[in-house]
Amino acid sequence: MSMSMRWWPAGALSDAGVWIRPKTGFLFPVRALSKVFRGKFVAGLEGLRISGRWPESVKTNVDWPCLKHALHAHDWVVYAKQPLGGPEAVLDYLGRYTHRVAISNERIVGIDGNDVLFRVRADRSTGKKRTIHLPGTEFIGRFLHHVLPPGFKRIRHYGLLSPARKKSGLAAARAALGVPPPHPEVIESVDEFLRRVARIEPAHCPHCGIGQFRVSGVLLREPGRPADLPSPRGPP
Repeated sequence: MSMSMRWWPAGALSDAGVWIRPKTGFLFPVRALSKVFRGKFVAGLEGLRISGRWPESVKTNVDWPCLKHALHAHDWVVYAKQPLGGPEAVLDYLGRYTHRVAISNERIVGIDGNDVLFRVRADRSTGKKRTIHLPGTEFIGRFLHHVLPPGFKRIRHYGLLSPARKKSGLAAARAALGVPPPHPEVIESVDEFLRRVARIEPAHCPHCGIGQFRVSGVLLREPGRPADLPSPRGPP
């Protein structure tokens, strides 16, 4: 079985708030990672089986002791290596994938009746870009193949960047490394980000473009919910 990781920090924060640096230039040995991933995956399956959350078809057709033995006997391949170009190259690489849509606006040439005209990859033999026609329903169907199913997220953050502990985790890491906190001027608000990237005014009415949204009230905590329990939220 193959699993890959895209981004790891070059160290880890201990429970005592001390930053632990790798001894050999990389944080975890690949062979140790493969055993950990295998163990956690099998333990997760075991937990689902014990709690009765396996589908009925799986319960009837799977011999769990044999499957468990086979999973432990199989080598799990973990591909991990340092980025050749450093952190900047990793961010540049990930940025091209995490903020893309199925098709860019410049590739859509126009609409001809019920058909959509758009450019596709260049022909290998001639090197010229091609324009193809698709019925609107077929175009929308292909586009929706790129929409994530419910429960899936395009980006998930773990460790120091997880939503539950990002603020405290990053502050602790900066303190352990002796790095000053970011300057307030470089922290961009959501409204400023939308103005810069999407070129929209978040407070304007999307229909008339003139009216302004105003806060009319604040939603209170759910009745019966403990005050010290954080509000539920998903990954960004």
